[in-house]
Amino acid sequence: MRRRSVSLLGLAGLLAVPLTVLPQAQAADGLVSTGKAVTASSVETSAFGAGLAVDGNAATRWASLEGVDPQWIRIDLGAAHTISRVRLNWEDAYGKAYKIQTSADGSTWTDVYSTTAGDGATDDLTVSGTGRYVRMYGTGRGTAYGYSLWEFEVYGAPTGTGGGGGSAVPFGSHLRPYAAGTLKPSGSQASIDQKVVDYYNKWKAAFVRQNCGNGWYQVISPDADHPYVAEAQGYGMVIAATMAGADPDAKKIFDGLVKWKIDHPSAINPNLLAAEQDVNCRSVNGGDGATDGDMDVAYGLLLADKQWGSTGTYNYKDLALKHIAAIKKDEVNPTTKLLKLGDWSSSGDQYYYISRTSDWMVDHFRAFRAASGDTTWDSVRSAHQTQISRLQSTYAPGTGLLPDFVVDTNTTPKPAPGQVLEDPNDGAYWWNACRTPWRIADDAVTSGDAGSLAAARKLNSWIKTKTGGDPNKIAIGYKLNGTQISSGSEAAFFAPFAVAAMTDPGSQAWLDALWNKMVATPVDTSSYFSASIQLQVMITASGNHWVP
Repeated sequence: MRRRSVSLLGLAGLLAVPLTVLPQAQAADGLVSTGKAVTASSVETSAFGAGLAVDGNAATRWASLEGVDPQWIRIDLGAAHTISRVRLNWEDAYGKAYKIQTSADGSTWTDVYSTTAGDGATDDLTVSGTGRYVRMYGTGRGTAYGYSLWEFEVYGAPTGTGGGGGSAVPFGSHLRPYAAGTLKPSGSQASIDQKVVDYYNKWKAAFVRQNCGNGWYQVISPDADHPYVAEAQGYGMVIAATMAGADPDAKKIFDGLVKWKIDHPSAINPNLLAAEQDVNCRSVNGGDGATDGDMDVAYGLLLADKQWGSTGTYNYKDLALKHIAAIKKDEVNPTTKLLKLGDWSSSGDQYYYISRTSDWMVDHFRAFRAASGDTTWDSVRSAHQTQISRLQSTYAPGTGLLPDFVVDTNTTPKPAPGQVLEDPNDGAYWWNACRTPWRIADDAVTSGDAGSLAAARKLNSWIKTKTGGDPNKIAIGYKLNGTQISSGSEAAFFAPFAVAAMTDPGSQAWLDALWNKMVATPVDTSSYFSASIQLQVMITASGNHWVP
């Protein structure tokens, strides 16, 4: 599947909590807030983002809008914690009247400290409470300006209960480090993470829906042939599971997407997802499956199993294993070990030996192997990596670009000679293959695999040279020899190169330029395709992509 554009809560009464000497047991509690996901009611300017209050740097700060009450800043610890101490290092713009509050779900808040006589400087507060979320809720400014914190520190310890919807790998935790030598955008980690959270919230508002009832969530696709396509739902599942810890509704959204998947089975293999649904949420066009969507659905289910376990409403692990087995049965060509276009292609038809390069998600193959124990996935991964290398060296030696579609996979695989499925540019780097730098480099940064690194670096070297290091010059589409197809700038084409840039130690300035372009590019509410790709690239670039 490709792009088809062809109120704050009411406040409780003030609670006076005296400061006391820290008990010995509490003194051992650690600082648990540094680098965690953080949001705020407002920021004065982009130079004073919320993440700067938890970056461990006393020279950077969060600042709210001036002259407006109330204001708040909220830290998501990623899982339930006991909270014993909160330390507020105020800038000149301090809170005179404020509360420290905790919450299990980010909605219902409990006061653990309150004052109407704050005097700025540093407030080192002994508190007693539990929660996944901690916020400073300011109701009275100490100056005519706003609220500003150099650092907002929370001390405590995990409860070990997983309460409040806690996740095992919360966004911003960076518990799964990348391969040695991988670059990240310049700047504080907290600030980088916050940029992703900001983009995610806009993406969510634009595309996540609850249409047609039935407890379903869907990712709407205004730029596709139908309002709902499997590719969009797959993106949504991967994104929701990854953003757990930044979005308290992540699991609820994910479960709604799971229900959608279950209730819209492929007519060919019911363990797969039907590719397209109409405005009434009914499957259309035969109700068969599309490989790209199914790959991400299975991967998202594996992420969910690691995040939340599989003992709740849905057994994510069981659903994932059934989905993986179905992909193997009906979406992998048993002869070539390359992915087919969907479960609808069968032996003897004209599409049986055609494959789409943007489906070649090497890190997904690794996850399927680990979860299923099936060594077939090693062969599948090897087959795809071999073809990536061969296509680059044979058909794009100067660029490393891959075509949208590869034909004759049973004999000598080659770029499509023209339109074989979607477009006269099916043999070019066009609206499908634009994702391949991201997909290839996702494996490179997480596994350090030599083949994926070489392929990603080849792409990175060419595009950096082609554009002179200016991401605004990345065109919409190229022939495999590097000839531009169309002018303009589109996130689906420029964003994926950021992940490739992460693999080259000499590309820090180039990566920063790509990152800054993404940050400056608003969510295109008319294109789930470009917006979803950019969001997932930003997740990887920020260090938050991981393989279950």
